Amino acid sequence: KIVELYGGTEGQLACVISGVEWLEHRGSVGRPMTGEIMICDEAGTELPVGEDGEVWLRSGRDTPTYTYIGAEARQRDGGWESLGDNGHVDADRYLYLGDRVGDMILSGGANIYPAEVEAALQEHPSIESCAVIGLPDEDFGNRVHAIVQADPAAFDQDDVLAFLAERLVRYKLPRTFEVVDEPLRDDAGKVRRGELKAKRL
Repeated sequence: KIVELYGGTEGQLACVISGVEWLEHRGSVGRPMTGEIMICDEAGTELPVGEDGEVWLRSGRDTPTYTYIGAEARQRDGGWESLGDNGHVDADRYLYLGDRVGDMILSGGANIYPAEVEAALQEHPSIESCAVIGLPDEDFGNRVHAIVQADPAAFDQDDVLAFLAERLVRYKLPRTFEVVDEPLRDDAGKVRRGELKAKRL
């Protein structure tokens, strides 16, 4: 039996989904066994089912879930806290996670989620792994920059762009590429986009 669990060290809630449930709610991390979920836009307004926004969690306990030292928790009235994730819920209250709030790229007034671009890039046979970040751009505010782990001799930017154009709308296409030969994920399999961006600013 396979069970997936989503929650924070802070202990606001626990979402659980079984393998059988996942087949009916593909991509979900489950629904709350403890605590509550609310999805909100940037103005703090609760969003309807199916719309992506920031994921807010509430434990339902009177005692604090966590003691922060040297940092402030992301909180709002009513005991809600955020781990910094984007996502949405379906009609059955199953949660689907997207990108981290801080990783979203605002380019030309449009919100672009790096994970969506990375998923399309990862399908190209010449790319071993990739990371997508936003870098400053005079015309668009930020531009989509793709860092790809690939063999430079096998990587063809025009071919990759044509490949992506069949999978992404135009404004989500990378404007610049960077080919590297080192792994882009850490030992836990995570892409540290903030660190990658800081090195390029």
